[in-house]
Amino acid sequence: MTIHREGYKSIAIVTLLFAVINILMFWFFGPSLLWLCIAIFIITLLFVLFVVSFFRIPTRTYTFNEASVVSPCDGKVVVIEEITDVEYFKDKRLQISIFMSPANVHVNRNPISGEVVYSQYHKGKYLVAWNPKSSTENERHSVVIKKGDKEILVKQIAGAVAKRIVNYLVVGQKVTQSSEMGFIKFGSRVDLILPLGTKVNVSLNQVVKGGVDTIATI
Repeated sequence: MTIHREGYKSIAIVTLLFAVINILMFWFFGPSLLWLCIAIFIITLLFVLFVVSFFRIPTRTYTFNEASVVSPCDGKVVVIEEITDVEYFKDKRLQISIFMSPANVHVNRNPISGEVVYSQYHKGKYLVAWNPKSSTENERHSVVIKKGDKEILVKQIAGAVAKRIVNYLVVGQKVTQSSEMGFIKFGSRVDLILPLGTKVNVSLNQVVKGGVDTIATI
């Protein structure tokens, strides 16, 4: 396991706060309220460990399969439905949405190999990630990857807690399946917008791993 570069600053800040809070607590209250100092130490240590865990990159064997659409993130499948895409395709598509809790790995990965033909950041609201309107009204970053005659739209969507979306892709870039496309800090969701008729390989409420599990076959 390694730590994602997006976490270096956050981990440094919480570690500094952990040290300052506990030094002050033991300095001023140690002799008289030792139990309180120990409780604060444990609580703040657990918070530091949580933040470190949030930015983890676990060691995995990633999936590389030309016919597969792999999961762009860790999480739970919360939507499988036909929708009308109003952003890019302007027609009916299949949407598969994956909810990411704060406990999930938050690296986002390319579902297929191909060329980036669209990359757009959208300002928006911070509705809870499971709200159906979050796909079109929340802050989000949309990317379309084209492989042959197939195009897939991937949306990184902010939620009520997640306030920062990071996306590394630019138009014209060639990307490899399961490689990093970005990061969402502190929980949210990722939508896959696929062609109608795509064979779906997951079911509602199924837990999936980014870059590993096959979401669909194209």
